[in-house]
Amino acid sequence: MEEWLQRTSLLLGAEQVARLQSSRILVVGVGGVGAYAAEMLVRAGVSSMTIIDSDEVSPSNINRQLVALHSTVGKIKVEVLAQRLADINPALQLSARAQYLEVDGVEALLQEGYDFVVDAIDTVAPKVALLAACMRQGIAVVSSMGAGARLDPSQIQYADIANTSICGLARAVRSRLRKMGIRGKLPVVFSTEVPRSEAVQEVTGERNKRTTVGTVSYMPAIFGCYLASYVIRKLTQQ
Repeated sequence: MEEWLQRTSLLLGAEQVARLQSSRILVVGVGGVGAYAAEMLVRAGVSSMTIIDSDEVSPSNINRQLVALHSTVGKIKVEVLAQRLADINPALQLSARAQYLEVDGVEALLQEGYDFVVDAIDTVAPKVALLAACMRQGIAVVSSMGAGARLDPSQIQYADIANTSICGLARAVRSRLRKMGIRGKLPVVFSTEVPRSEAVQEVTGERNKRTTVGTVSYMPAIFGCYLASYVIRKLTQQ
């Protein structure tokens, strides 16, 4: 086993690290939440991953996103993250796709075969399409709900989406899944903290985006770590 994985092996055991190495993970959305989830998974030993995001790094991302530096502004997020992940594990088999996940492209994507899907999409339509497809096909998935307009990390928790409260994104996703006739457990990471209304501003002229939400450096990162933790513990049966 590579030296850089020895501490993980000491905690989880060599057999479980080997399981992570053989698992194929899909991470959709590598902004504030998803990039941290992807990095934590790779650092734990995941050796096959697909990352999808259509955005470029903008100055407004620097306050919270792993890929966002002054030196990376204007660069494609998945390309920046790909370089970073390859530097963590040079043997990583990584597919980095700079694309917007269209609703009608979800089924074909999942046919590629994944052991786990991490949903860090912040747009409702493709998010629901991905989650619904995973639930129909019995593909393991964990989803991030809203991290914006919040400050208290102690209120972040796991729940089935049916048992969430406060979070507007969770409510919207839950409602759409019900209208589609999708039933079943859906593990999510969410916060019970009431979002600060003054941190939400309406915007116009942006694709699939109606609001800009204030954020703080640590909240998206913690959400991402929660997602990664869930995947690692499920795959290694911890």
